[in-house]
Amino acid sequence: MKTLSRIPVILDTDLGTDIDDTWALAQLFRCPELDPKLILMAAGDMTFRSTVTARFMEVAGRTDIPLGIGESSIPTPPNVRNQEPWIKGYDLAKYPGEIAQDGIGRMIQIIEDSPVPVTIIAIAPSPNLAIALARAPHIAARCRLVGMFGSFDVGYTGGLPASNETNVRLAPDSFRAVMAAPWLDVLLTPLDTCNFAVLDGENYHRIWSATGDPALRALIENYCVFAPRVDWMHCDYFAIRSTVLFDCVAVYLAYAEDFVNTEIIRFNITDDGFTVRDSEGPYTARVAMSWKNLPAFHDHLTARLLGQAG
Repeated sequence: MKTLSRIPVILDTDLGTDIDDTWALAQLFRCPELDPKLILMAAGDMTFRSTVTARFMEVAGRTDIPLGIGESSIPTPPNVRNQEPWIKGYDLAKYPGEIAQDGIGRMIQIIEDSPVPVTIIAIAPSPNLAIALARAPHIAARCRLVGMFGSFDVGYTGGLPASNETNVRLAPDSFRAVMAAPWLDVLLTPLDTCNFAVLDGENYHRIWSATGDPALRALIENYCVFAPRVDWMHCDYFAIRSTVLFDCVAVYLAYAEDFVNTEIIRFNITDDGFTVRDSEGPYTARVAMSWKNLPAFHDHLTARLLGQAG
C-alpha cells in the first residue's frame, strides 16, 4: 500500500495573544497529513511569543521543529500578553530545540531547499511574509498560501456587516504585498467561516478531560490563564466551551476542504483593513465562504486534537 507524502508546512503565528493560536499549534502537531518545518513568530514582542511557544513545544514533545524569530514592529502591550503567567520561571535560553534568530531567512531557506511546494499557514498579521517576499520574491512560485484573513459578508458578530478582521487591520500594506504575490494557490478562511469554529458539549468535554495528554493539558492550562486576563471579551465559559478557534480552520484547510464551500473572489483591501468584493479589484483568492458541514468539522477537529484518526 502506497504511503501518501506529508505536506511540508510553515506556520506563521502570533501565538500568545488570542488563545486560538495555541489550539491551532496543538492541532498542527496532531495532523498526520502535515509535516511542520518551521514555527515562525509574528507580530510583536518576539521574546514573549517565542517563550510561550517554546514551552508549549517542549511540553508537547515537538522540539524537533525549528522555532523562528520574526518581525517585531507591531506593539505587544501588557493587555495582549494574555498567556504570560504560564511562562513564569521558564528559561528560553535552556530550550533544547533550534531557535533561528533570523526566522524569515530560515523560512526562505526551507522553501528554497524543499523538493516539493511548501504550504504556508498564515494565522497572524503578515509582515513576516511581506518581508520574505521583498527579500526573495521567487519563493511565492514555490508555495501555497492558506491564511486566516478577512471578512466579506460575515463579521465578528456572526452576521452582517463585515468587519475589518484583525490580521488584515493591523498590517493592510503587508497583506496587500502578500496578496499581490504569484503563489501557486491562495486559500483563505475569512470570518465568514472561521467565526463559527467553537468546540462545546461532548467535544469540548473530551478535550477538557484529557488530563493524561501533556499537550492538551498544557493547552487547557493556557486557556485557564488566558480567560480571566483577556480584555476584548468576557470569557467566563472556559470550563464548558472554547473561544472561537479561528486559526484552526486554516490548519484544517492546509490538507482538506471537504467541510467547506469555496468560491473565487476578486477584492480590494482598504486602509482600515476591510476586504471588499470588487470585480475590478487587484487581488484574487479562493475563499472558504460557507460550511458544508460545520458539526462534522467540529467532530474532526476534536478527534485530531485527541490524536485520533477522525
